[in-house]
Amino acid sequence: MYPPAPPAPHRDFISVTLNFGQTYDGSKSRRRRSCWRKWKQLSRLQRNVIVLMLAFLGLGGLLSYISVADQWKVPNIRSAEEQKMRPANPPVLPAPQKAEANPENAPGALPQVTRRHFRRGPPNLQIRAPNRDSEDRRLDDARRQEAMADATQQEEPPQRTLVSWRGAVIELEQGTDIPLRKAEASTRTQNQPGPPNERQKAVVDAFRHAWAGYRKFAWGHDELKPVSRSFSEWFGLGLTLIDSLDTMWILGLKKEFGEARRWVSKKLRFEKDVDVNLFESTIRILGGLLSAYHLSGDTLFLQRAEDFGNRLMPAFQTPSKIPYSDVNIGTGVAHPPRWTSDSTVAEVTSIQLEFRELSRLTGVSKFQEAAEEVTRRVHALSGKKDGLVPMFINTHSGLFTHLGVFTLGARADSYYEYLLKQWIQGGKKDTQLRDDYLEAVEGIRKHLLRKSEPSKLTFLGELTHGRFSAKMDHLVCFLPGTLALGAHHGLPADHMELAQALMDTCYQMNRQMETGLSPEIVHFNLHPQKAQKDVQVKPADRHNLLRPETVESLFYLYRLTGDRKYQDWGWALLQSFNTYTRVPSGGYSSISNVQDRHNPQPRDKMESFFLGETLKYLYLLFSDDTDLLSLDTYVFNTEAHPLPIWAPA
Repeated sequence: MYPPAPPAPHRDFISVTLNFGQTYDGSKSRRRRSCWRKWKQLSRLQRNVIVLMLAFLGLGGLLSYISVADQWKVPNIRSAEEQKMRPANPPVLPAPQKAEANPENAPGALPQVTRRHFRRGPPNLQIRAPNRDSEDRRLDDARRQEAMADATQQEEPPQRTLVSWRGAVIELEQGTDIPLRKAEASTRTQNQPGPPNERQKAVVDAFRHAWAGYRKFAWGHDELKPVSRSFSEWFGLGLTLIDSLDTMWILGLKKEFGEARRWVSKKLRFEKDVDVNLFESTIRILGGLLSAYHLSGDTLFLQRAEDFGNRLMPAFQTPSKIPYSDVNIGTGVAHPPRWTSDSTVAEVTSIQLEFRELSRLTGVSKFQEAAEEVTRRVHALSGKKDGLVPMFINTHSGLFTHLGVFTLGARADSYYEYLLKQWIQGGKKDTQLRDDYLEAVEGIRKHLLRKSEPSKLTFLGELTHGRFSAKMDHLVCFLPGTLALGAHHGLPADHMELAQALMDTCYQMNRQMETGLSPEIVHFNLHPQKAQKDVQVKPADRHNLLRPETVESLFYLYRLTGDRKYQDWGWALLQSFNTYTRVPSGGYSSISNVQDRHNPQPRDKMESFFLGETLKYLYLLFSDDTDLLSLDTYVFNTEAHPLPIWAPA
């Protein structure tokens, strides 16, 4: 055997070899060989994973490029198409008159307290953020810059055919067929409206106070929370702003209207992943945009309306043609509520005025066809009771559900309203709509009409499987105005008598409360009892949401009878709103207890319909000019947005 080799000697130095024959110049060939060597060292699985990832990233980049390129192309193409489809002479009303410079002097106005406002948070949050005056100044500066830019662009006024403030009738040929896109509107010019009277100035002051709160604390968001000086979101589409556009025009608030118009132009976008309720978004957003277009003649509003209408159309894609209650305007996915496959009858039958008008303006028939198909199917259904309809309808079968329950309150109310108003909108040519409405009025008289004790107030209750309930929603107070409107358009005169009797009852629903404001629901006393009022209120029902139905019917009754007591009743309601719901820092708040004048308990929410309906109807109620939005020229949708009657009545 050989002995083991001795260990290598330990050396305390580093050996470095220098190659002077070649120098490293950073050439790519050496790096390529190094990368290739690393690549070959990877396992087959690792190499396959890397190749798949690179392919996926490449495909994603290509699709993104195509999407961005299409977005740049579509606006230019769409703009050219829209110019072709617009009416040559859209109906235009003159610009609003300048409102009272100092609204503080108006009667009924309360002093405002100037307070710092809280910075708005991101959408979908209902928060109060810290005070930041610098944020206020920044927002104001930005809006002033926008105003200056718009003023520069508008130095050359567009050529428009000016029609009277009181509007124009849009004439169609015989029948209610959709006209050609280039059909021109015939117009009739009338005198300009006179200056607002003292009561109208008080309404303008109330609107400005409400708008100031919205502008300061909730600008661009859906609804103001006036007590906490913040906002809440429902759809994230500036609901209060759009709902208020035509009110500002009618009240003569030119500056506020212009600022809101700029927001619609620059900020209102419907490309968002959000569910909207078909009914609520149709009557508030689509109706508000269409009305703003008719009053101002500004095609911006019609463009936005058509875009929004297209995004609502997937709701009609059901087996029964009865639309789903909700639709995502970004993805186009429609669905019923999470808890049921039913839609409410009022919701699916109270979108027709808006969709029909959108088709008339754009020449695109699908809007009108989808909405009128719903009307035809509901007309043919069984399950009615002398013209009265149940509250729910199934979107799969197309049949009524929850049979035997009949009401003119929530979930059924505007079905009856839109039967009459569609008939009027179409020039009173569709006799089926008229006949369904007349049958329903007789069913109301037969099954729901009663008188209370001790004052014999005429009211409408509810019928549940043959059992009568003396329950009446404040929502039912739309009916006096609807009945009066029908009588004005040639329906039986006794409809006006019933309208006046119900109007007295609706006013008493307000007057018998300590705050002078109606609760959401009341129960009437049917039997004589000592020390009992006609109107009873349960604790869960004594809230007031600033609803418009009473003042809506007061407007119709005064406009059609000339009886000034209706104006006085409306004035009393405005005083109650100012006393118990006005928030000093801006805005008005719904309240929880109409029976406690010392602590009405603000609920910290100003519904968009307070500006869109309640204040609008009060302003029109106090006007003595019967041609201001004449009822022979316009029909109001259920959110108080005026749309033109298609043919002379």
